[in-house]
Amino acid sequence: MSQFKAASEPCWLYGKPAVDAVLRSVPEDFVVVEQLGFEPDGEGEHHFLYIRKRGENTDWVARQLANFCQVSPRDVAYAGKKDRHAVTEQWFSVHLPGNRAQLNWNLFGGDSIEVLRAVRHGRKLRLGALQGNRFMLRLRDVSDGAELARRAELVRAGVPNYFGEQRFGHHQGNIDKGLALLDGRLKERQRHKKGLYISGVRSWLFNRLLEQRIEQGLWSELLDGDVLMLNGRQSCFRYAGEPDVAQRLAAGEINLTGPLWGTGELMTQGSAQAFEQRVYAEQQPVCDQLCALGLKQERRALRLIPGALAIEQESDGQWRLEFDLPLRELCVWQSGAGAAADE
Repeated sequence: MSQFKAASEPCWLYGKPAVDAVLRSVPEDFVVVEQLGFEPDGEGEHHFLYIRKRGENTDWVARQLANFCQVSPRDVAYAGKKDRHAVTEQWFSVHLPGNRAQLNWNLFGGDSIEVLRAVRHGRKLRLGALQGNRFMLRLRDVSDGAELARRAELVRAGVPNYFGEQRFGHHQGNIDKGLALLDGRLKERQRHKKGLYISGVRSWLFNRLLEQRIEQGLWSELLDGDVLMLNGRQSCFRYAGEPDVAQRLAAGEINLTGPLWGTGELMTQGSAQAFEQRVYAEQQPVCDQLCALGLKQERRALRLIPGALAIEQESDGQWRLEFDLPLRELCVWQSGAGAAADE
């Protein structure tokens, strides 16, 4: 357990930021706009609703939708959860089969919820069926605006694709429970909680490998037998000394990857495989227990490249950031009043 705890805070690629700021003094300081990636077809029994919410969590809105439509909560779906202490726009779907009367969606909501758009579709909304999210952050009480702008230029080239703190739960409790599940000290009947705890352990293992590549100067260095992934896609291939790969990696066209542990042999070969085996040697019993669950081994990109990053100073000590992917390397921020926890 202590080994997991000791290294659970990932290291910084560009060094810990020397900039302090306050984030989320009010929900409007953190705006998330969901990018669905496809257009509902306009026909079918599933009603797609594009909803803006303020200060509410996704599951609560889904329950309110089920009550409003007089359907089971299982008939309401969403593609992903969004922060509670924020203003977010996201899609929900409600299954309303048969010839039910058209509901007046303007009657749903209130001060904190608004239906922006309603359109039918032939299939329900699936978890993870997103192209991405657009973020807007307003940072207040920025201690050094020039340094913030300088670091923004650094992260345009990419940041470590760590799993964030939310994956690990309060005080990293998901890791503790995942380890307890693996060695039989904990029984969990609820399937989604069991998956959450096991995912916390796998995510920590991935973060550990990523951290080691940074600490050992291998963040952007190719090792013989490395597995690379096309940026923004899941297609992978193994590096075998091709002369153009280093250039493509530097250009952001492809990214190095690390394993999400499960059954099967490591996809890497040569020195890359030897490196991964060394990193995970101290956690081999945990890796073996994950394999015993039948989880399939997968790969995840080590680098996250923000899209359309924009930074603007709004006033003295106040800056606005916009980007298509979450960032971690800009500054050390503190939550404003009332923003102590997310979903």
